[in-house]
Amino acid sequence: MTKTTQPCSQTFCRLFAQQSPLCGTGWPDIIEPRGVSRRAAPMQAPLPDTWTIRPIPPSLPSHNHSWKNYHMLSKSLLLLASLASSVLAAPAACAAPKPATPTLPLTGGAKELTNPPDGLKLLHIALGFGIQNYTCAAAGATPTATGALAVLYDARPLYPKQGPRSLASAAQFAQLPADVLATHPVPLNLDNRLDRADPAHPGASLTEPFLAPPAGLVVDGVNEPLAYIGHHFFTDKGVPAFYLDNGSIFLTSRKDEAVDAPVEASAGPDGTGAVAWLKLSATDAAVGPAKFVYRVLTAGGNSHGCVNGAGGDSTSYTATYWFYG
Repeated sequence: MTKTTQPCSQTFCRLFAQQSPLCGTGWPDIIEPRGVSRRAAPMQAPLPDTWTIRPIPPSLPSHNHSWKNYHMLSKSLLLLASLASSVLAAPAACAAPKPATPTLPLTGGAKELTNPPDGLKLLHIALGFGIQNYTCAAAGATPTATGALAVLYDARPLYPKQGPRSLASAAQFAQLPADVLATHPVPLNLDNRLDRADPAHPGASLTEPFLAPPAGLVVDGVNEPLAYIGHHFFTDKGVPAFYLDNGSIFLTSRKDEAVDAPVEASAGPDGTGAVAWLKLSATDAAVGPAKFVYRVLTAGGNSHGCVNGAGGDSTSYTATYWFYG
């Protein structure tokens, strides 16, 4: 046998903490159990607790049966050590992919809402579920919008490529508000039948409109409820407001832009039609990082009309609210 010199494998020597011919002796090595003779039949020896790596002297006959078995074992363990070294050297290959940044939906119409300014970050995608409120001055009059009430749920985990709860496609996510509106009761105390244009469409309680305690929203096909994150309402001055994250975001806002919902948007359970998509910006009284909010992917929410008389009117709706700051 001709003696050769092979490069030292630092990973191998570190893993096995033994002297090896790969680290300078130059001889092919075998791995033997301590206290077992090299010439003993391997299957006749009891399994040891520890193993020793040592060189094979050049006088060992190459046709020896024990040499062949030990050499095969040596090669196998060297291969395992090499694989372990490769895995340890490249941990980034096992890292989870970074979630994709959600893209603000478009109506597909001739006019779209303008994008938020550069440099802002998407803070939340909330599913809003509640009612749009109107008033009718008289029978046959045009209804006037007076505000809205909604519970806000965390919908970002359902956006595609966010994590294990993500829906398969943007189309499925866009369908979420309509599906929720069609299959769930409105999460408000709807017991106000005073001064209604049509008593069949009550408004929310004037004293306790929101259910207590707040709870998550169970969605068909999603393994965990959507977490409750806040409320949407109008102040006593008629200002649209959003209360999220236990008050760390209190966004009082003004309407900047509006575009019609797509013609294929869900008209809601009463068939009144989907409310417009909106872009709103923060007022000076706003608290927290949110600077803009978009109401998109709307379902339902338009008024029932004033055919039945004067008074208030409320219509159930859902939408997604995208907060940027």
